Amino acid sequence: MNKEEKIKIVDNLKHSLTESKNIYFTEVFGLDAQQTSQLRRMCFEKGVNLSVVKNTLLRKAMDACDKDFSEFNELLTGNTTLMLSDVSNAPAKVIKNFLEKSQLNKDSYKKIILKGGHIEESMYLGHEQLDVLVALKSKEELIGDVIMLLQSPIKNLLSSLGSAKQNISSLLTALENNPNVELKNKKDNVQSESSSEEPAAEQSSSEEPAAEQSSSEEPLEDSSTD
Repeated sequence: MNKEEKIKIVDNLKHSLTESKNIYFTEVFGLDAQQTSQLRRMCFEKGVNLSVVKNTLLRKAMDACDKDFSEFNELLTGNTTLMLSDVSNAPAKVIKNFLEKSQLNKDSYKKIILKGGHIEESMYLGHEQLDVLVALKSKEELIGDVIMLLQSPIKNLLSSLGSAKQNISSLLTALENNPNVELKNKKDNVQSESSSEEPAAEQSSSEEPAAEQSSSEEPLEDSSTD
């Protein structure tokens, strides 16, 4: 590799590091051709760009970037494989799934080691951060969660309105199918009103004899004065 080729590679790496929001530094070893092909296929399916780089050229590209990669310099030992993605947790999920499949196939010695990650301007160092990175939610997932939270009260309101509408519809249907129900209610109301008026009529009729008695007593008082 001549000097011009190295300069071109460094420029390409610088561009990739600058434009990528989610950068994983990994070490891949002990894989045969079939397993390497399987790893590349898994990366392709998840939209992860996988590339093996030389540490010296990667260090030059990192130094030329505006981003701060100073904490990753000490990680550039052994072989280094970059994993770049627009989705923050996609490379972490690929690594975890690949390791799980390797363990099922009793190939646990053939693995990927996570050296570190530069995720949305945050730094994660060491393989022990893998589960943390897997649990990270992407921007799209966070937006989806917010939308679900906003839609939940609206769905509850629409559900309540739908239940009320159904109840009213059922009531109207019942009245249409049973018109005698309304007539019976009216008849009962008329009967209750008439029954309540009967005592009043009886009371007025009972007061009439008393009035007649008082009028019949008046002539007795007049005869005594004569």
